[in-house]
Amino acid sequence: MDLFGSLRSLELPLGHPAVFGSGPLIVRGIIDATNDLDIISRGPAWERACVVGEVGFVEEYGVDIVQCFDHAITIGRSSGYGDFDIDHLIDTAETIDGLPFVRLEHVIAYKRIAGRPKDLEHLRKLEEFQQDHI
Repeated sequence: MDLFGSLRSLELPLGHPAVFGSGPLIVRGIIDATNDLDIISRGPAWERACVVGEVGFVEEYGVDIVQCFDHAITIGRSSGYGDFDIDHLIDTAETIDGLPFVRLEHVIAYKRIAGRPKDLEHLRKLEEFQQDHI
């Protein structure tokens, strides 16, 4: 599945969503594509997501989500880890191939807080990538 193409097909209003989690690493080739994308959203993008996807609640993290494409794309209004200013993450997102991606410094902070084994591996690969591109 082309995750980024699927995301485009949702037609979320620009300026209101941003790809978060591992997506900013995938688009740069830092890690291999996974089978899902996490999107943060606000206002019109959240409203659109609620129309096109399956609305749910993740009790473990206390967050509202919308699932699309059999859980391949998860859209939320907050982060399951840490206390991030979602407006700031979206407002400072970088556009790559026509899609907004949360800046790497914010992804690093998120992955450090989450601290799961996959996050630690992603941080290691990101450090290697940054050293190779200095």
